[in-house]
Amino acid sequence: MPALSPSADLADPDDLARCRSLLASGSLTFALASRFLPREVRDPATALYAFCRVADDAIDGGDDPTAALAVLHWRLDAIYRGEPLDHAPDRAFAQVVRDHAIPRELPAALLEGFAWDAERRQYETLADLEAYAARVAGTVGAMMALLMGAREPLVLARACDLGVAMQLTNIARDVGEDARAGRLYLPHAWMREAGIEPGAWLERPAFSAALGQVIERLLAAADACYARALTGIAHLPRSCRPSMQAAGRLYAEIGRELERRGLDSVNQRAVVAWARKGGCAARALLASLATPRAIASDDPSPATRFLVEAAVAAAWLPRGADGGEAPRGFIERIVWMLDLFERLERRDREAVGLS
Repeated sequence: MPALSPSADLADPDDLARCRSLLASGSLTFALASRFLPREVRDPATALYAFCRVADDAIDGGDDPTAALAVLHWRLDAIYRGEPLDHAPDRAFAQVVRDHAIPRELPAALLEGFAWDAERRQYETLADLEAYAARVAGTVGAMMALLMGAREPLVLARACDLGVAMQLTNIARDVGEDARAGRLYLPHAWMREAGIEPGAWLERPAFSAALGQVIERLLAAADACYARALTGIAHLPRSCRPSMQAAGRLYAEIGRELERRGLDSVNQRAVVAWARKGGCAARALLASLATPRAIASDDPSPATRFLVEAAVAAAWLPRGADGGEAPRGFIERIVWMLDLFERLERRDREAVGLS
């Protein structure tokens, strides 16, 4: 994997400043996390996440999600024609699309995932749920990998795996919060196998040992994705590995914390203790400095195959140069950052009445 080099092909500084401002007021978690990426990834990632944030807000904050989605697809068409609307996120993302050859299939799939959320779609099988996770999170993993210069199919497949794993972890952690918002993401077939009728449970959500078995199965599926994903991170540019290793390992630790709490994510929310975060961050840093091991040779999952194929088909030659070392004080900063993330996320959820 060629390392990254600084690029002159960055979005307009004023547009990037507006994107940062947007994320600082609405996506504080990403605004802080982006500081741990090298600038040549951080700037385009800021533009990418700003557009994603605008899209998510347009659907969640409006009275007519169908109309909002139509407008978003129209805006996406304009971006890919090279004629973005006169909005900073659109212009900045259009620059990212040009510089990194982001295929339209990736952000279009993300919008499709938003549409599934808007229609409160529920999922019968794990494969159905993975199809959803591929759209709302695997797409972001693939686009981030492209920003880091990844084009190899196996690396891209593992980036999608990381996104899917994180989304499955989110779902396992937030069962109660989602239910109180009228959403149920757990596979219905698994719930029925455990003796739980999904519709009746959603009307009166409560934790039980049977529900814990369903959550445990979902965490096992996430762990399988994490295991594959971590082998791909080792083949990213050196300057990107610490933050990606930390993200994967610390997110996986949420599952371990949930297990320590008896798998009850209806009555409580799993929060990883500071000391455990420190251990995960230390292991992540060591892993990022180690000689890369062989990447998992598994083909893309059926859910993410179309993302990988679209990314590989888009022609782009990565720039090469030394990627630099991991940032100083990595362990301390990453642990502080994640601890703050949890407080910020909890505050955001309380603000919209999901707590």
